[in-house]
Amino acid sequence: MSGVLIRPLTAGDRDEWQRLWLGYLEFYRSTVPDSTLQTTWRRLIDPAEPVDGALAIAGGAPVGLVHYIEHRSCWTVGNYLYLQDLFVDLSMRGKGVGRKLIEHVYAVGTHRGCARVHWLTHETNTTACFLYDQVAERPGFVQYTHTLPAP
Repeated sequence: MSGVLIRPLTAGDRDEWQRLWLGYLEFYRSTVPDSTLQTTWRRLIDPAEPVDGALAIAGGAPVGLVHYIEHRSCWTVGNYLYLQDLFVDLSMRGKGVGRKLIEHVYAVGTHRGCARVHWLTHETNTTACFLYDQVAERPGFVQYTHTLPAP
């Protein structure tokens, strides 16, 4: 989509980031405590943290976000880049914004010398899967999780 700019998050993006982040959480019928929201924001704008984010801007307004985390791998010399969260405003879906956000993460990974970009989505998110099947491979692994007690 022409007219969409993808740029890294800046400290001045706090309110728009939160609006989009809360929209993402609502999409997945989820919430996080305010302390987690505050910590996530601090990590996103701290250059010493391995987590980063970017906004999609269209018509001068943020319309999407992506979060990604660089991490080591035992399978390659180069790090992996985990695309943790991707969200596009409902009014902008189907217009190429999600693809541009993914391509941004690919470019970041390439620039950093990462070996792979990977991500997850819920099996019921068929709209996202339609895009993801066009821009990446689905390796067939099944994810298992176990929530640990708070320290």
